[in-house]
Amino acid sequence: MREPAAHKVVKVEVNGTVYEREVDARRLLVHFIRDELDLTGTHIGCDTGNCGACTVLLDGHTVKSCMLLAVQADGASIETVESLAGEDGELHPLQQAFSARHALQCGYCTPGMLMSAKYLLDNNREPTEGEIRKAIQGNICRCTGYWNIFEAIDAAAKGEVSA
Repeated sequence: MREPAAHKVVKVEVNGTVYEREVDARRLLVHFIRDELDLTGTHIGCDTGNCGACTVLLDGHTVKSCMLLAVQADGASIETVESLAGEDGELHPLQQAFSARHALQCGYCTPGMLMSAKYLLDNNREPTEGEIRKAIQGNICRCTGYWNIFEAIDAAAKGEVSA
């Protein structure tokens, strides 16, 4: 009987840059992103897929990166929260709206909320209240009570953002 591979070479595109790394076959995607690529905006919250702090976009779909192995992302395109701001540092409209509408306090859930909201707005430019609520239902915030987050996403959808 052949032993399973302990390591595998993974090639992914993250925020437009291609990376190729040898990783432990059991390494979680969130740890690969944070530790191997030094993109620490993706947060580790619960390690069980419940809180959503580690949400990223994988081939255009939201995933909780603590629930996926890095080897499962081989060949994929990944977007993390670092992809939102422009190269000149200008904030993405969602980031502007979150700031202007006080949609964060401790900030721990914010990267996951932003990525879930980005997915929503990438696929629905005029979401209803119910669609916004559904889009962030997999993200837990213990500080804001969600109302300001909802208002920020709605404002970004309507183009009502300011720095």
